[in-house]
Amino acid sequence: MRTAYAVAFSGDRFLMVWHPRRNGWEMPGGHVEEGETSAEAAARESIEESGYAIEVVETRDIGYCDVCAAMILDKVSDSSEMRSELFSEIPDQLSFDREEYEDTIPWARSVLESRGLI
Repeated sequence: MRTAYAVAFSGDRFLMVWHPRRNGWEMPGGHVEEGETSAEAAARESIEESGYAIEVVETRDIGYCDVCAAMILDKVSDSSEMRSELFSEIPDQLSFDREEYEDTIPWARSVLESRGLI
């Protein structure tokens, strides 16, 4: 089953959620449901996990999943599944490989900057 996650920015800071079972920070994301695009899945998961609505600008296939460069629109729910924070640097305690975020965060930032969105 395909998965997707969002690298969503507000200004120069990006959104991450704390996953208690994995005991680390990660980007909001999850499984792409039937009939859903990766961008739609990332936007849905962002609301479910963080309470933030996002607008996906571009999607990139990194092999095992899709990464979506996105802008944070608004906090639309206070009943999110996870704790969320905005970061300017990648935090130390991560759920997944730091190397992936060292690639995908600058990519998403460059997509948004090239379109004058941040």
